[in-house]
Amino acid sequence: MDSFFFGISLTCFVGSYVVAMLLDLTRSAVQIPGRGLLTIVFTLAGLFSQAAYLVARAVGQNTAGDFGTLAGWYDWSLLVAWGMAACFLILYLRRPDTSVGLFLLPTVLVVVGLAWLTRDWAPFSRVEAVGLWRTVHGLAMMVGAAAVLLGFIAGLMYLTQAHRLKLKKAGRRRLKLPALEWLQGMNRHCLVVSTVAVAIGVMAGVVMNLNQWGNVPWTEGGVVLPLILFAWLLAATSVEFFYRPAREGRKIVYLTLASFGFLVLAMYGVLSSEHGRNSVDAMSAHAAPTVGEKS
Repeated sequence: MDSFFFGISLTCFVGSYVVAMLLDLTRSAVQIPGRGLLTIVFTLAGLFSQAAYLVARAVGQNTAGDFGTLAGWYDWSLLVAWGMAACFLILYLRRPDTSVGLFLLPTVLVVVGLAWLTRDWAPFSRVEAVGLWRTVHGLAMMVGAAAVLLGFIAGLMYLTQAHRLKLKKAGRRRLKLPALEWLQGMNRHCLVVSTVAVAIGVMAGVVMNLNQWGNVPWTEGGVVLPLILFAWLLAATSVEFFYRPAREGRKIVYLTLASFGFLVLAMYGVLSSEHGRNSVDAMSAHAAPTVGEKS
């Protein structure tokens, strides 16, 4: 299995994306049975092989000495390309009748091309990589937490407005709230934003730990509970995305309210474990020599 992952090359996922792009671009010129399914399959193959390629690079870099893990322009460009390919798949699944591949897939290939041009550039050092990935981790988790909190507030307003409408009090001037449809849409957008942001934050946290300690403390509460939060957000977003009744009425609101509960658990795990304190101590350790040099 290890030899399979390490045998994946740039050609594997680039070829998959090229086939998916050609399938999407020629839909009006050539009739191909099962075109939509083939486009999805080749895009999934590209995403899987590219993710495996990046994981294999991360494992190799983690044992390569002082160079950082996934901390160079080559790796970052490939991560951006992977994210854009994932966006194409999501949009294609949601609107298969549109030609989103005409714009997204060529951009993915251009970004991969830019990555190829920087393949010989040396990555950053481990110390620099820790600081960079810690910044990404912190910002992404902050955005994710804010989106969950905003969704929670929108959910409370939705339930309040729905109750007032039931009692025919929604028109009173003392408390004027947005329409239920607007609040429902806001809940949906918050759910999607929080899922994407927490996914980026979790991935950045894993890479940060690999750069700093050489491993990830998977059993610590500060790691386990954010992973549970991400798993819940991913499940909730998938239910809202694929299960049409979940988009109606209060179901999406209940999903965002539950997400707030998982956020509280995740924050408790971070604040009550060594995870958060280790990050602060590491930052102080890196800052101390700098202060000494200035003095």
